[in-house]
Amino acid sequence: MGTAATNGSTGERLQKLLAAAGFGSRREIETWITAGRVTVRGQVAKLGDRAVPGDLIFLDGKQIKIAASKGNPRVILYHKPIGELVTRSDPEGRPTVFDKLPKLSPGRWVAIGRLDLNSSGLLLFTDSGELANQLMHPRQEIEREYEVRVQGGLSEDAVRQLLAGIELDDGPARCKRLEPLKTRKDSGSNRWYRVVLAEGRNREVRRMVEAVGGRVSRLMRVRFGSVILPGHLSPGRCVEIEPAQLRALVSERQT
Repeated sequence: MGTAATNGSTGERLQKLLAAAGFGSRREIETWITAGRVTVRGQVAKLGDRAVPGDLIFLDGKQIKIAASKGNPRVILYHKPIGELVTRSDPEGRPTVFDKLPKLSPGRWVAIGRLDLNSSGLLLFTDSGELANQLMHPRQEIEREYEVRVQGGLSEDAVRQLLAGIELDDGPARCKRLEPLKTRKDSGSNRWYRVVLAEGRNREVRRMVEAVGGRVSRLMRVRFGSVILPGHLSPGRCVEIEPAQLRALVSERQT
């Protein structure tokens, strides 16, 4: 059997090249390569293979086109409405956030974190899988800020527990800040809070509140690092962030 044409010293490692083009994280792409889903120049790729923009690359039989040169990463801010999924397709046909994003070719938008179906607010997307992976990594400790409505409110003891840290099924978690939200009007027994975390695990705010006996009835992300959800941006709309905003966001990564 012959060796893959990308087994040379030229070009980038395949997973790095595809991640930089926005097709996923390096780890995700490595699983595709291991599973034999990627071909380069007509041969099934292997971990360690290299490629350059312009090489004939296919994923699951569909050609992947990579620009010969990419400038600075692009990042767009999307105001996610309740009821949209952060996935590329849904077997049940429910709407996804990707349905409303501007078309990107070559490459594709990669979500920087997620929000669940019943949550709304700020979502960031980039054309650089590497940047997305770096900004999402827990070691970066980039703040996420939420406006959260809790049925019945939180007791003083519950607030102390959440600030001190609690144990969830996937490890310890704590609120970096937790305080009543004075810009939102409480109604009935519902109470609004400002919640700041330094990570973004799946449904983390909801699970933390449930762990101390509460229940979240509304959740809206309003900030990711230095990027704030614009008050004028209506749900379902997006805007590309300015170069200065992007530089500030990237500078928040831990070195």
